[in-house]
Amino acid sequence: MTESVREEFIASDGYRLQGRVWHPEDQSARMTLVILHGIQSHSGWYEASCRQLCENGARIYFFDRRGSGLNQQDRGHATHWRRLVQDVVQLLSQIRFHQEQQGQTTPLVLQGMSWGAKLAAVIAAERPELIDGLALLYPGIKAKVKATALQQLQLSLAERLGIRGKRVPIPLDDPTLFTADPDWQEWIRDDPLALHEVSVAFLLANRELDRRVDAAAAQIECPVFCQLAGQDQIIDNQSMEAYFGRIRSTQKTLITCPEARHTLEFEPNREQLTAEYITWLNELDSSAKIC
Repeated sequence: MTESVREEFIASDGYRLQGRVWHPEDQSARMTLVILHGIQSHSGWYEASCRQLCENGARIYFFDRRGSGLNQQDRGHATHWRRLVQDVVQLLSQIRFHQEQQGQTTPLVLQGMSWGAKLAAVIAAERPELIDGLALLYPGIKAKVKATALQQLQLSLAERLGIRGKRVPIPLDDPTLFTADPDWQEWIRDDPLALHEVSVAFLLANRELDRRVDAAAAQIECPVFCQLAGQDQIIDNQSMEAYFGRIRSTQKTLITCPEARHTLEFEPNREQLTAEYITWLNELDSSAKIC
């Protein structure tokens, strides 16, 4: 059975990002994935699907977002939206450089899940030369859970007063939002690495990403794969479908999983859902890169 290895990636500001990496056993990857997790989750939530992807030829780099998961420094904090973008851009740039040095032509895909899809879409729009494909799984680009007008006003006031370190609860503490499976609900509830609070600075970064991701649709030209959970209680699927329709790429695949509730990893037919994604990955032609 293919297992992950713990690795460290040092960001340009010296932050030591921890994560999990999967290497195909024969070391001859047919594709490379850089994966971004949700606001509360981390790479440990996705061991099963990553193992399945790796066994089908994917090399996977899954570093937890700074302040999340395995990263204990500055929990729930990000100084700026650009800092979050730069962490991913730096990793993609290093992988792309290595590919070019080695003469590799295998596709490099940026995969974002839930909140991570928002960050992935902005990067795909801003740095198209770094990726060959974009995967958006139950993407948090259009969410049902939104800040109220009063909360937005309070956030703007905190920004004006320079209040950036104050912690605010993430409004997703109910595990039933993620899955209908009681065992997985208990697992989420007891997860010691899950994130439950973020800083005001992180919320400000998130607000700017929201603004930029809306405009990003018209700039994304690479092949795009999107999976929606039909019973999602976190994502506004109707608005997400409209957003997907605005993505500029002419190579787009949208799949809805009718019975799923947000985190596809916790669905009983996870292997089948991951296999649909693998089919799309296998069809990616790196020689036809248009990003």
